[in-house]
Amino acid sequence: MSKNPLSDNERLKRESNLLRGTISEDLKDTLSGGFKGDNFQLIRFHGMYQQDNRDIRQERQKQKLEPLHTVMLRIRLPGGIVTPQQWAGIDRFASEHTEYASIRITNRQAIQLHGVLKHNIKPVHQLLNSLGLDARATAGDVNRNVLCTSNPVESQLHQEAYEWAKKISEHLLPRTRAYAEIWLDGEKVQSDEENEPVLGNNYLPRKFKTTVVIPPQNDVDIHANDLNFVAIGDDNTLTGFNVLVGGGLAMTHGDETTWPRLATDFGFVKKENVLAVAEAVVSVQRDWGDRTNRRNAKTKYTLERVGTDTFKREVEERAGVKFVTSRPFEFTDRGDRIGWVAGVDNAWHLTLFIPSGRLTDDDSLNRKAGIAEIAKVHKGDFRLTPNQNLIIANVADADKAAIEALAIKYNLIDTTVTVQRKASMACVSFPTCPLAMAEAERALPDISQQIDAMLAKHDMLDKSFVFRITGCPNGCGRAMLAEVGLVGRAVGRYDLYLGGNSNGTRIPRLYKTNQPTSDILSTLDELIASWASQNRETGFGDYCIEAGIVKPVVHSPVDFHSA
Repeated sequence: MSKNPLSDNERLKRESNLLRGTISEDLKDTLSGGFKGDNFQLIRFHGMYQQDNRDIRQERQKQKLEPLHTVMLRIRLPGGIVTPQQWAGIDRFASEHTEYASIRITNRQAIQLHGVLKHNIKPVHQLLNSLGLDARATAGDVNRNVLCTSNPVESQLHQEAYEWAKKISEHLLPRTRAYAEIWLDGEKVQSDEENEPVLGNNYLPRKFKTTVVIPPQNDVDIHANDLNFVAIGDDNTLTGFNVLVGGGLAMTHGDETTWPRLATDFGFVKKENVLAVAEAVVSVQRDWGDRTNRRNAKTKYTLERVGTDTFKREVEERAGVKFVTSRPFEFTDRGDRIGWVAGVDNAWHLTLFIPSGRLTDDDSLNRKAGIAEIAKVHKGDFRLTPNQNLIIANVADADKAAIEALAIKYNLIDTTVTVQRKASMACVSFPTCPLAMAEAERALPDISQQIDAMLAKHDMLDKSFVFRITGCPNGCGRAMLAEVGLVGRAVGRYDLYLGGNSNGTRIPRLYKTNQPTSDILSTLDELIASWASQNRETGFGDYCIEAGIVKPVVHSPVDFHSA
């Protein structure tokens, strides 16, 4: 047991009255648009982050006004599936009651609403409840939204895997009635017996992320997550899962005790043991995770501190399940199949490329309005992908032409989008993220355009590499699993990482630090020229390793920070 004092977040959770705090009283304060004291953190457990518009922060300070406080609300959607009726309700609220009038599809298959003012917070939670949705456990020290591969073809296997993603999500949710009491005006039923049997009354040491993935697609980026279930099928029927534990990408600039880590393969379990194993992994991390230093509180650090074999044995004992040798599987791709794809059961699926997952109507494109129009006539479902795209799923052959016509009308089908742009991703960053150090989402279009120009110049337009940009080192844009990753240092300056691979199973290495965007682009131009002239058939990340541009990261706790 560490002799260091617990982090203040542990006091906050312990004194929160199972996540209630004084949020209800704070909502009545109309003099401020923000939340005070512990409530600033506690609302995260209810799916919200308090933010303000950093573009206008200084101007408001000059006018002696408090920042324009709003919340970003994240909707829980296990596996990223949402009905057209649910989408329509979310769309109306985003249009009428948020400051940005946008919907953002996240790379964790959730929907984010940015710019919800304080007086609209309770109404949006009540709207979600009426739609059969909620924002529970999409933030805070709990298990977050459970991802599932957005496989639009193998419908039977996908349906089984998706059902397990939902079961895992529900099983690991907080049991406290705080959410219903505060936001849904539920009856206050707290008693001395109320507790959290899985998460514990002090919840987890840090956020926890879980995925269900269907090979050969690694669209969920399993190595970015604490707990992963790799679906193993036999004749398109799910038999069980390989279990991988301890992945994670967040780190801190200048702190060599932090690093990204690939998940460790624990072995195979039958599908009927999934919930027991999930609960056991969570409970071990709950009891053994570092509650003194939040920078080292994630599962990846627990595994390195206690040893993977020790952690695994404890999971087996608590679950009453023995892992057996993992079944063979292979990842071949992480991208989405943009356009129409034929599935089983005579169904069609249209995957739409949504730049950075952002749907707005503030330009000539009106993509957000387009999805709303499709929702009025679509008889299937929508699937959000971990690459921030949207699938119009389960379209009957007779309805295909009408759906396509609407997609074309609202510029949702864009044949000019390059292969490289489809392989690129960014986090939100400015103006709303309080942790942002550099631009990401707003910088991506221009940087992508310049990379496309380089590929064209070197006759490589048919090639691409996984490119990701994040505004800080917290990992939201998953740059630490890219072939080329930019991590923000300051406005206009980034660290450049090279040497990941196309299927997301290798961490890139730092190549240059704190570089202006112009210098990074010049460096990439030189490297792409070398790639084109020397080994254009090898993936760019692999080429960077083979050419000795960077050394491969073999085991990041040991060699990530070495030269």
